Amino acid sequence: MAATDRDYPKMIAEADHTEPAPRRVRATLGGEVVFDTTQARYVWEWPYYPQYYIPVEHINGQFLVDENHEQRLRQGTARRHGLRVGGIDRPGTVRVFGEQAIDGVAGTARFDWDALDAWYEEDEQVFVHPRNPYVRVDALRSHRHVRISLEGTTLAESARPVLVFETGLPTRYYFDRTDVDFRHLVPTGTQTACPYKGVTSGYWSVQVGEKVRDGDQDLAWAYDFPTRQLSPIAGLVAFYNEKVDIDMDGDRLSRVRTHFFK
Repeated sequence: MAATDRDYPKMIAEADHTEPAPRRVRATLGGEVVFDTTQARYVWEWPYYPQYYIPVEHINGQFLVDENHEQRLRQGTARRHGLRVGGIDRPGTVRVFGEQAIDGVAGTARFDWDALDAWYEEDEQVFVHPRNPYVRVDALRSHRHVRISLEGTTLAESARPVLVFETGLPTRYYFDRTDVDFRHLVPTGTQTACPYKGVTSGYWSVQVGEKVRDGDQDLAWAYDFPTRQLSPIAGLVAFYNEKVDIDMDGDRLSRVRTHFFK
């Protein structure tokens, strides 16, 4: 995406970039600590965020099951393992890299994120993937007048929104619930998580007319209990810029194309 197609900064890391992670990283499965390290590596498998690669010597080897299968991956040759903790089996969820791997990856293991019950950076749980050290996320109260609409129907309007600025994403506009017209919002059972904001507490589809149309599902969300760093958005409602019309101080903003991250 060219700079002329967006009004926000893009990600700066490229695929296969590696860096040391200065945080204590742990993960658990079935109540057991599978690994605990202060020497994890950030590995960018694609530009948007990294994965954690864990030094093999910091993994509890009793939980690894060698599946005797080698794979040639972009980062090098890896031996596939499963996880077994008590009666819990997670086959094919760990890749252990040997010496024939790119810098920073040799001697580490890559775990499928969802194969583990919980991941922790220091003593705080982190969701979905590691927090990108090159990403900044700020939630700032503003007096800019913002209106969200769809086909001319106002969904939310406020002169006191909270604006969330996140590297690599368009600005998100969060509204107090008293500034949202819930007559056009239909609650759904969707739940998602974000490493920076936490776990969503609500999603809504937008109904303008007789029924919710294809493409108008899950266009709004809220975090009632966000992470400490994003506390200003607690209980507020945001909409996907990509799917609604936004007027800022009377000017219509162009819809942007993204990968639909919140």
